[in-house]
Amino acid sequence: MIEANQSRRARYAVFALLYLGYCISYIDRSAIALSLVAIGKEFNVGSAALGVVMSTFFIGYAAMQIPGGWIADRWGSKRVIVASVVFWSLFTLLTGLAWSLASLIAIRFIFGLGEGGYPGAAIKGVTESCARVDRPKMTALLMSSNYVGSFIAPLVIAPLILLLGWRYAFVVAGVAGVVFALVYLFAVKDTSAARGAAGNSKRVDGAATRALLKMPLMWKILITWFGMGIVSKGLDAWMPAYLLAERHLDLKSVGMLTPLPFVAASISTALAGWIFTRWFDGREKWLMAACCAISGFFLYEMYTAETVTGVIAYQSIVYFFKSFVFAGVFALPTRFLPQKLMGTGAGMVNFGGQVAGFVAPVVIGLLVSITGNYDAVFGFLIAATLLALGGSLSIRLAPEATRRLATMEEA
Repeated sequence: MIEANQSRRARYAVFALLYLGYCISYIDRSAIALSLVAIGKEFNVGSAALGVVMSTFFIGYAAMQIPGGWIADRWGSKRVIVASVVFWSLFTLLTGLAWSLASLIAIRFIFGLGEGGYPGAAIKGVTESCARVDRPKMTALLMSSNYVGSFIAPLVIAPLILLLGWRYAFVVAGVAGVVFALVYLFAVKDTSAARGAAGNSKRVDGAATRALLKMPLMWKILITWFGMGIVSKGLDAWMPAYLLAERHLDLKSVGMLTPLPFVAASISTALAGWIFTRWFDGREKWLMAACCAISGFFLYEMYTAETVTGVIAYQSIVYFFKSFVFAGVFALPTRFLPQKLMGTGAGMVNFGGQVAGFVAPVVIGLLVSITGNYDAVFGFLIAATLLALGGSLSIRLAPEATRRLATMEEA
């Protein structure tokens, strides 16, 4: 009993560290959105160029999703997590040292490559210590860290920008990430090494990976998250600038208001795994589809709101419902994928969201540059919810396909 309690505490400690790591990653990436106006003034560039800065991160980040997950499946989650955190933290620090627009774009691209290995490895790390029945709940709970990090970011980064300037804010964030990586390195046991010593390695093979990448169900899940990822990444990237430029708020007010929708998102994501398991087991697509439709409706309400209070209130509702989709697309594969493919599967789903992360900021930046306002932007975001709605309705758990993958799980 004592050993069981110690093992349980160790699993919770690892989960807490993975959760914290995800929060740090979102604080680091959110810092650029809060710095956009200052960066634009310093480098004398407009919305289109700033959209490229935002999107460049997601090129690197998307490119590493599947490889990063595969490496975690192949060599274990710990190595990928530590390497990823160190890599992105160093380039967070270097962001504060950028000397030109071109250097900033290059740094953000490499920063994205470094951070891209974390999602698949983190989900892999959680599922290594969970029974299959608990994986959807624990995965959804882990993903709520994304919004907690995004909630914390303005509260931390905005004061740092006001106090030290945008450059030193990135330096502080980068140093914090390196410290976290060292803590994880020495505090967490390498479970892959333990399995290998026991002769029970669960390393992925080529046939399993090819079967996963050809699976239509996974591509439908990916498309669903691509559509909602347009909404998520578009609002994450441009809401601070929208509030500053269109609603005429100051940076201090933006720093106070921007976190509120993320509170709603973190609550709904944390609850989603339990709700899916309790009431929508086998019917996940219907809840996801309904949440896509509701998100589109309140995006329109957000666009037509006459007050800043209305904008933030409707944005919070959008974030609440879109986050059910976010949790669903990551929790759903844990129902049928074997553990040895969990990192690759998570990376594949997240690839769709990160491609959206590249597309959304660039398109929004161009739309603002061309039209001079955000009218077309909201139309673009609403159209993305319709794509996600169609993707979610097409999802069907095919027993024969999922069974073939499940048989690849070692005894």
